[in-house]
Amino acid sequence: MEIHVGDIVKLKKGHPCGSYEWEVLREGADFRIKCLGCSHQIMLPRKDLEKRIKTITKKA
Repeated sequence: MEIHVGDIVKLKKGHPCGSYEWEVLREGADFRIKCLGCSHQIMLPRKDLEKRIKTITKKA
């Protein structure tokens, strides 16, 4: 799956703040993503993120 810094990804499960969209801040073996609803940031392994993605809504 092609995921790059700056992409906006929509996840299958929503964040507790109500947002489904996240911005990719860092890529590699681990990804850092930021919630677009509340600006919370998390790190996820590539394998976990690829499972959780529903769509990539915007390319950088």
